[in-house]
Amino acid sequence: MSNDISTSSPYLDSIRWQETQVATSDNESDALTQEDFFSLLTQQLSFQDPSNPADNDQMIAQMTSFTMAQGISDLNSNFDSLATSMTSNSALQASTLVGKQALLESNTLDLNETGDAKGSAVATEAVDNLKIKVTDASGQLVRTIDMGSQPAGAVRFAWDGKNEAGERLPEGEYSVTAEGSSGGEFSSLPIATFKNIESVNINGSSGIIINTKEGAVRLIDVAEIA
Repeated sequence: MSNDISTSSPYLDSIRWQETQVATSDNESDALTQEDFFSLLTQQLSFQDPSNPADNDQMIAQMTSFTMAQGISDLNSNFDSLATSMTSNSALQASTLVGKQALLESNTLDLNETGDAKGSAVATEAVDNLKIKVTDASGQLVRTIDMGSQPAGAVRFAWDGKNEAGERLPEGEYSVTAEGSSGGEFSSLPIATFKNIESVNINGSSGIIINTKEGAVRLIDVAEIA
């Protein structure tokens, strides 16, 4: 006779505790929601000691903490939306710069078929007998513009694209220098000229970047857009 005792039968199986299988979703978030908070609060109230109930101040503090956490979460979401909107607006504004001209530090002038080539000479102090000299690709001096005496600051100049004889020169790139006298000594002055903006880029850390044939430069470093 076998002494083995069977622990399984339809009747015994029917009275045993049945474990409930809860379906889970891979997409469930680990973040606590307001519904989770009130569920925890309800459980806390149901298991508290009747002789020593939870202090109202503690309950209020818990609710306040959750409200603050929820508010910060909503604020972060709003900031993300604002950042996205600002990036889109920056891209739209940057696109309008293409085809315009930016005043950049340069010693070359771009002469087009029509119009003047413009720039600025920067004088750190008052200067006398200021002259702007334009030379062609071969190094030949083609035009000298006499600016006379000028106060300290940016001195704007314009070249009409003509040589000393009044003849219109071909379009292209020309070199330019500025010389003046200050305290009885002649010296060269730094120059900035207008360059065509060929394209723009949006850089998260540097903002809007404009591209010219002189290279790339941040928009905040541009003195003037024309």
